[in-house]
Amino acid sequence: MASYPPAACCTIGVKHNGDPTGNSLTIESIQAYEAVPKDKVHKDVAILFLPDVIGIWQNSQLLADQFAANGYYTLIIDLFNGDPVKLNRAPDFDLMGWLTKGSDGNNPHTVEAVDPIVEKSIAYLQNKGYSKIGAVGYCFGAKYVARFMAEGKGIGVGYVAHPSFVDEAELLAIKGPWSIAAAQTDSIFPAENRHKSEEILIKTGQPFQINLYSGVEHGFSIRGDPNIKIQKFSKEQAFYQAVSWLDEFLI
Repeated sequence: MASYPPAACCTIGVKHNGDPTGNSLTIESIQAYEAVPKDKVHKDVAILFLPDVIGIWQNSQLLADQFAANGYYTLIIDLFNGDPVKLNRAPDFDLMGWLTKGSDGNNPHTVEAVDPIVEKSIAYLQNKGYSKIGAVGYCFGAKYVARFMAEGKGIGVGYVAHPSFVDEAELLAIKGPWSIAAAQTDSIFPAENRHKSEEILIKTGQPFQINLYSGVEHGFSIRGDPNIKIQKFSKEQAFYQAVSWLDEFLI
């Protein structure tokens, strides 16, 4: 794998302060959150926000609002069919069991379940007239950025932070620019996987970027503690990285 499956570190973090300003909506029974740009608007351009296992919550909504403030219509979708993981679950929480079966044993969060959700969300954006669609993926969501950057899948530009579960074949198949924000300490995306990803990205022939942030761990870009200086700085820089990448390759 280009990155390993999610683990306990994918559920740990800090809730950020702020008041989300976007709107909740439903797309063919899929829960979603939209952040609409106001003063600065990139015409015909949208971002599909594919979240970590915590799903649509305060931190992801605030990030979506920040993308909108930079001119991007941003749509977060519930990849988990109403079954996200709560922040800071107990250490004995069976994350892999949740992935394969869901909380009730009959609501899996596998490729077979998640792909149709992403497909419907891309179709929704296309039907709204967005002709240029980029995607940002955090942890779990990164896999689906890669999957939908394959030929004809609908995503043209991708940015991912501390990715998990990305197969080498999925990364090799991307057909657009790809940016990664990586943590120095990350058992899911350790140094050997970063180096392997670099080798694969060179083979794709696509523009790519891998930024490594020292002093932080998996999840820093969305669940980092803003009261710790290095985490706050790295979270902000990872966001600027995303915006700069999208500004360069999506607009």
